[in-house]
Amino acid sequence: MKINEIGAPEGANRNTKRRGKGSGSGHGKTSCRGRKGAKKRSGRTTRPGFEGGQMQLIRRIPKRGFGIMFKVYDQVVNTGSLNRFVANSTVGPADFKKAGLIGSTKETVKVLGHGKVEKALTVRAHKFSESAKKLLTAIGAKFEIIKA
Repeated sequence: MKINEIGAPEGANRNTKRRGKGSGSGHGKTSCRGRKGAKKRSGRTTRPGFEGGQMQLIRRIPKRGFGIMFKVYDQVVNTGSLNRFVANSTVGPADFKKAGLIGSTKETVKVLGHGKVEKALTVRAHKFSESAKKLLTAIGAKFEIIKA
């Protein structure tokens, strides 16, 4: 057997229905489209969600609120998770990414004051909460604000 001899088995492929070829074909006259209306016309299309003139579902259900298009979500790093870094080192978004604390270095990072900080570090981030600033300054750590 050769590659050019391989084909579909007998009866696997049917001939397409030949519409509009006379009444003897069984698909003559209206060509299986019925009578009148948009579905009978050539080039007919209905828009997505069209329900035959009935009020569409998307227009029947109630709408609530709105979405803010350009909302910026901060990536959060808690002060308690800064203990994993070496004391007296400078840590920033790249270090947070390596440690698995944030997902992306392209988005803004905010340090929150949740958890105790035990090591004096220089922390670089886009934003700091007031409680995070207090905790960092209390143990002698520094914080630098990065411009976004």
